[in-house]
Amino acid sequence: QVHLVESGGGLVQAGGSLRLSCVAVGRTFSTYAMGWFRQAPGKEREFVAAISWSGTSTYYGDSAKGRFTISRDNARNTAYLQMNSLKPEDTAVYYCAEGAGLGYLAQNYNLWGQGTQVTVAS
Repeated sequence: QVHLVESGGGLVQAGGSLRLSCVAVGRTFSTYAMGWFRQAPGKEREFVAAISWSGTSTYYGDSAKGRFTISRDNARNTAYLQMNSLKPEDTAVYYCAEGAGLGYLAQNYNLWGQGTQVTVAS
């Protein structure tokens, strides 16, 4: 069965860094765009970043620009989200997702991971 598994979340102090990973299990994901979204308690799911299947195109939400970097290693079936200069408002559950094309709308992604919690302490 195909599924996505996120890891790398945790508790970090403000200003710190974390790197999230998302592994596709069950098949290769090299032909799919990958996205990262997040959802904080009481808030809607928010687009964070996306990367094309080749890795040559990336797209960031306003909250991620200049601080987060999305990347992928197709040989390892893994996508990454490097998060630097973390702020308390970055606290959320982070989800990776797989889609047919690059985009910021959650509806464009049809396979989702279970999420990983990121907590940034002030």
